[in-house]
Amino acid sequence: MGNVFSNPILKEVSAIFHNKSKQVYLVGGAVRDSLRGFKAQDWDLATDALPEEVIAMFRESKNKSFVIPTGIKHGTVTVHYKGRVMEVTSFRTESGYSDGRRPDKVEFGASIEEDLSRRDFTMNAAAYKLPRGPLVDPFDGRGDIKRRLIRCVGNPEERFAEDGLRPLRAIRLASRLGFTLDEKVLAAIPGALPLCSQVAPERIHDELNKMIMGPKPSSAFLLMEKTGLLELLIPELASSRGIEQKGFHRFDVLDHSLMALDFAAESDDTLELRLAALFHDIGKPVTRSLKDDGVWTFYNHERESSRLARNIMLRFRYSNAIMDRVCHLIEEHMFFYEENWSDAAVRRFIIRVGEENLDDLYRLRRADSFAQTGLLPSPGLLLPLMERVKNILAQKKALSLKDLAISGNDLASNGIAPGKHMGIILNELLEAVLDDPELNTREKLLEIAGKLNKRYE
Repeated sequence: MGNVFSNPILKEVSAIFHNKSKQVYLVGGAVRDSLRGFKAQDWDLATDALPEEVIAMFRESKNKSFVIPTGIKHGTVTVHYKGRVMEVTSFRTESGYSDGRRPDKVEFGASIEEDLSRRDFTMNAAAYKLPRGPLVDPFDGRGDIKRRLIRCVGNPEERFAEDGLRPLRAIRLASRLGFTLDEKVLAAIPGALPLCSQVAPERIHDELNKMIMGPKPSSAFLLMEKTGLLELLIPELASSRGIEQKGFHRFDVLDHSLMALDFAAESDDTLELRLAALFHDIGKPVTRSLKDDGVWTFYNHERESSRLARNIMLRFRYSNAIMDRVCHLIEEHMFFYEENWSDAAVRRFIIRVGEENLDDLYRLRRADSFAQTGLLPSPGLLLPLMERVKNILAQKKALSLKDLAISGNDLASNGIAPGKHMGIILNELLEAVLDDPELNTREKLLEIAGKLNKRYE
């Protein structure tokens, strides 16, 4: 069962309940992960004590603790005890789900078996009685974990009707754990799509992130496609199916995008890079055109991909910082390097991309390259450019206005009035220095600035 049950803090917490003659069980993901042989991260507890009784118990405890009534209407409080945070929920039964998420009626006083019967999946419907057991497993969650099977507690249609997010959660769990969806679960998802469409964007956002950050995220998106969830939630991505790219790629745009996502997932843990890999070609269905020789072209698809990616991320309430970085990577992923680039061209490339984005852009290009053929890209891919960029950065030459040997104050002291013209002059000075770094001295720049200023007098 794993060693979470021998944790001294958990034993202390269980003693607080037992001193008041109350039952307490470890439930949910902690039990599931322990049954799988993994370390339990979050502790969720179920008890026959009412929320008010739980609050009173920990108030009386001599140990440093406090309780927040986070969902007291539905029987849940959050206990902070010796650095651990635990959600504690009273045994309950539920009925009526008119909003497709929360029960209309909650009744306390149920047994642990009745409480478990309201859970979503069998692997989440087992409970370990603290402090020493036994395991209560009325729906064979342990067996389904061994079979690596995701099965609903009872009727899948009824479980999905209780919460429109559950179909997406089933797919996320299958993908992240490497489990298979039970045939009845899979068959019930299409019928639940109308309710899924009513789920708050923020909740979908969280599930999508967990899918994308999984070990093989393509498996989740393929299940979404199979069940209709992809067309419902991200139709821009679903429309990439069947968009062939013969002449440049072996795969259609959707498979190419998912392969790029998986490749990025193997080598990087950042959400932004994975989102960029998933959406980098999403504009191809809109921009494709058939040439006379029968080859499809996708001119400027990176701009359309960036626009569509931003729309998707806006829809699911991503932060501006994440959207800006993802869209920037997408817009820049089609860069074409040639060895005849001048050092000035390399410097302008660094400025355009941003030094902080270079590594992710390299990774995105490698993921894109892999997904064209399914073959690992050459270790030397991008190496000449990367070496030149590295050497340019090591020289610590001016790459931004703040690196110039003069400032706006210097220009003002030499008779150039602050305002639009000063900004233009500073940018022209930077362009001159990018072409010839030796010009970046106060004397030379003031001389150039004086000549430029005469244009605006």
